[in-house]
Parts: sequence; structure tokens; C-alpha cells
Amino acid sequence: MNYNKLILSILFFLGVQFGWAQEKLSKQEAVDIALENNFDIRVTDNNVEAAKNSSSIYNSGYLPILSANGGALYDKSDNDNEFQDGSHQENTTTRHSYNASVGVNYLLFDGLGRKYNYKKLQDLYNLSEIQARQIVENTLLQLLASYYDVARLTENKSNQKQSLEISKSRLLREKYNYEYGQNTQLDVLNSEVDVNNDSIEYLNIGRELSNAKRDLNVVLGRGVNTDFTVDTLVNYALHLTYENLLSSARDNNALLLQAEKYVDLSEFDLKINQSGWMPIVGINGSYGWSNFDTESSTSNAFSLAAQTSTGINGGVNLSWNIFDGGTTKTRVQNAKIAIDNSNLEKQQIEQDLERNVANAWETYQNSLFILQAEKKNVQTNKRNFNRSEEQFQLGQIISVEFRLAQVNFLNAVNNYNKAKYAAKVAELRLLQLSGELLGADY
Repeated sequence: MNYNKLILSILFFLGVQFGWAQEKLSKQEAVDIALENNFDIRVTDNNVEAAKNSSSIYNSGYLPILSANGGALYDKSDNDNEFQDGSHQENTTTRHSYNASVGVNYLLFDGLGRKYNYKKLQDLYNLSEIQARQIVENTLLQLLASYYDVARLTENKSNQKQSLEISKSRLLREKYNYEYGQNTQLDVLNSEVDVNNDSIEYLNIGRELSNAKRDLNVVLGRGVNTDFTVDTLVNYALHLTYENLLSSARDNNALLLQAEKYVDLSEFDLKINQSGWMPIVGINGSYGWSNFDTESSTSNAFSLAAQTSTGINGGVNLSWNIFDGGTTKTRVQNAKIAIDNSNLEKQQIEQDLERNVANAWETYQNSLFILQAEKKNVQTNKRNFNRSEEQFQLGQIISVEFRLAQVNFLNAVNNYNKAKYAAKVAELRLLQLSGELLGADY
């Protein structure tokens, strides 16, 4: 007996230690981990950084181009000269030459194409930030939906465990009653079937919970088998109104903001193409230095022995493509069509957004109503179960009737859990459409 107690104590201690080691993951901690580790968000951050680099002054064409060149040459030649009288003269000539130059080119005017291209690059950077926000919102919505799914299954598992304990207690009671001749073996067999069914359901819920935790870990960007517990408390933003949400959606919705940016980009493309009708003016300048010297084994007073020269030059160049065969005109016409298409797409997104907000609001309101209805169902079924349990203990109802009350109560609790988390997810979807998800109470 003492040995068995020791083993049980050790197992209990290890179980407590395992429970302490399990991570308690709050909603805010999950959000913080996802923002840091989620792969989609990390890729998006890199894209934003690349767009930021592209929008800098170094990629604008506003800065001059400065270049430097230099060179050196060494030449040695041996000559054997034969004259008409048959005499020979050998000559060795060595030449050294060096040169260096610095040049600068700057575009003064290109028909304002450079100006609008720079603005377009800055708008592309702003667009990348809006796209990044959309990725973050989608990731957070996926994260929180997965988090609440884990919470729902956690509570379902706990409820199923309690129901299993009730079924086991009922089976034990039926066995005692059978031994004392107060019921038949059929009642025992029915109770055993119910215990087996509850055990199978408990295992299935445990499997679903493990899978849901792995899904959440993938969104968090960490080890898929990391175990944790979650917070099952849910708070609702009951101050929401349809008018305010719709107004916020028109101002802050990520898809609509992107559509507005695409309109701006199309207008910049038009101005960039129109700059092809304007002249291009540039300036350039350079400073050069060169040195040349020659050494010869035969002297010649009139041959050049060395030369050094320096010089500065500068100029202005102008080019004007007066007629390019209609290419610029075609690009301008197509740019105007692109602007029209961008505006049409924006109008369609505005219409879709108004519809989606209305649908999401109705879904949210229905979810809140269902939540209250399910809450009342839980209260009713709990009272029914408690009365049935008392009557079963007193032998006033049969086990089948008690089992029915037990199952009804369990289903009511699980339906309430489902409605509780479904209402919260519906609220988050509504907040995402209105552009208020990032600052919401999760």
C-alpha cells in the first residue's frame, strides 16, 4: 500500500509539473508573436522596405551623375633602320602616357516626367504600406479565429469530460442496482454503451483540439507541436453602430484605400506619358588631365619629348522629339483609359464594401441574438438536468430519460460555446471591413 501511494504521489507531482510547464497564451501575446514571427507578415515587411528604397531620392533621377575615368599606357619599341647607302641605325623608343578626367551630367528638364515618376514611386511606397496593413489584418483575423477555435474545443473537451464522469457514475449505479436486483442487465449494457460513446467523443474532441493548436502555431510562426492553453473569456464591443462602421469603412477600409491609390497611380502614368511631348534639357561638364613623354636612344632636337595638358569643358544639350510616329499619343490615350478603369474599379469596390458591411452587420446581430438564445437554452437544460438527476437518484425516472437530459444539457452547453465564439469572430470580421481591427479589443 505504501509503495502504491508513493507511485501515485510521484505521478501526481509529475502531472502538476507538466501543467505548470504548459504555456498560458493570452490573445495579446498571440498577436505579438504573430506580428513578429508570421511568415506572410515578414515577407510583407521586406516588400515594404524594398518599396521604401525605391521611393528614395537616389532612385528619382534628380541627382546628377558623376563619373571618373583614368588610364595609363606604356609602349616600348625597337627599330632597325637601313638607309640607301647600306648603313644601319638602331633606335629604341619608350613612350609613357597618363590621363584622368572627371565628368558630371545633370538633367535640367525632361517635361516633368521625372517629377511625376518620383511622386509615383512615393505613392507605390504608400500603397505597399496599405497592402501590408491588409496582410496584417487578414493574418490577425485568421489568428484570432484559430485562437477562439482552440478555446471552443478546450471548453468542449472539459464539458465532455464532465459528461463522461456522469456516465461512469451512472454505470456504477446501474451495476449496483443490477446486483441488488433493482434493474435488468439491459440497463447496465445501455450505460456501458453510453460510457463508450462518451469516451470516443472525448478522444475525438481531444484530437480536434490538438489539430487546432497546431493550426494556431503555424499562424504564429513557431513550432507546430508547442503546447499551450488559451483564455476562454470573450469580451464584445457592444457600442458598435452600423452608421459609424459604414462611415469608418469608407475612410479606412484597406481595399478601398488601395483602389484610391491605383487611381492616383494611373493619373501619374498619364502625366509621365504626356511629358514625352516636351523637350529635354541637360548640362554636362568635365575636367581632364593628360601627360605624354617619349624617350629615344637617338636624339632629335625637333621631336616631342613630353607634353602635359589640362582642360575644362562644359555644355548644354537640348533634344525635342517633335513627332515620334504617334507612340506618345497612343500611350497617353491608353493612360486615360486606365484612369477610367481605375475609377470604375473603385466604384465597384465601394459598392461591394457597402454590401459586405451590411451583410456582416446583420450576421453580427444575428450572432448576438443566437448567443442570448443559446444562453437561455443552457439555463433551461441545466434545470432540467438537475431535476432529472434528482429523480434518477430517487428511482422516479429510468436511465434512458436521464441520459436524454444529460445529452440535451451537453448539446446546449456546446451550442452556447459555439455561439459565443462565432459572435466574436463575426464582430472581428465587421471591424476588419471598417478598418478598425488593429485597434480593437480582441
